Amino acid sequence: MAPKSRSLLFPLLLILLVSSINETGATFFGIWRPINDLKGQVVEQIAKFAVTEHNKKAKTSLEFVSVVQGETKLVSGKNYRLVISAKDSAAAQPKNYSVVVWSRPWIKFQQLLTFDEVKV
Repeated sequence: MAPKSRSLLFPLLLILLVSSINETGATFFGIWRPINDLKGQVVEQIAKFAVTEHNKKAKTSLEFVSVVQGETKLVSGKNYRLVISAKDSAAAQPKNYSVVVWSRPWIKFQQLLTFDEVKV
């Protein structure tokens, strides 16, 4: 490889590395990692967004209760895979749902990818 090519390659690799570092300082493209703080503001906002979007699409009236479990994966943004507890106003007990939300906060974008009841 010519010296000029090497001098261009290094900055490009550095930019790629820095852009892939998450808040803990490690790179995890495409790998699901557990969420440590399930009651964190961002995680709860993502879960509430999932319930709201599901209610709009399915014409239901679920109410968010809590986040039971969660993982994130770096993609072009971040995917959140959560198990949430939500209650239908007519039901006695809340049910668990598995949801995936794609988030790109720098452009204020969120999309509900899946919302499925967890069958026991």
